[in-house]
Amino acid sequence: MGGDGAGALGPVLAALLGGYLLGSIPFGLLLTRAAGLGDIRDVGSGNIGATNVLRTGRKGIAAATLLLDAAKGVAAVLLAARFGDVAALAAGAGAVLGHVFPVWLGFRGGKGVATTYGVMIAACWPAAVVALLVWAAVAALSRYSSLAALVSMASLPALAWMFSGPFLSMVAAALALLVIVRHNANIVRLWQGTELRIGRRKG
Repeated sequence: MGGDGAGALGPVLAALLGGYLLGSIPFGLLLTRAAGLGDIRDVGSGNIGATNVLRTGRKGIAAATLLLDAAKGVAAVLLAARFGDVAALAAGAGAVLGHVFPVWLGFRGGKGVATTYGVMIAACWPAAVVALLVWAAVAALSRYSSLAALVSMASLPALAWMFSGPFLSMVAAALALLVIVRHNANIVRLWQGTELRIGRRKG
């Protein structure tokens, strides 16, 4: 990127902050409360994401949560793109961080899967499409959303490198690592055979 360091850094930091604020909107929590379903954090895994919203039995609300969480990532990247690729990806990373660590919920948010897909759709849609196909295949075979997310995220850096190059691959690797770490409890439950399958309610 051209320009002096301070001039280049300002838009990137602004994009990161803007992306964080956008990503921190807890759509899963807001939609379930608006529907009279109470606090989604008291249901299933306690997560605010679409998979846990699905455990309320309200498929429409779960789908809306999924789309809106992904849209946060898409919007963050596209809105910051006018300031360059680095700012765009900083905004995307900020959106994922905002979803995972929202200030409004005491920094206890979702796992970042849908928002990461949204970032990748805006940054490199072919890589995102293949990653989503990986998710769909693993989910269909295993009926475990968490396992599908883990395998899909693990594939994302290589896909980003293949379709875009090393810079996007490094960003994708950082986001994928964050998502995988956020699935630590799911990994334990998968190992123990106690993980909830897609569409099942806890209890």
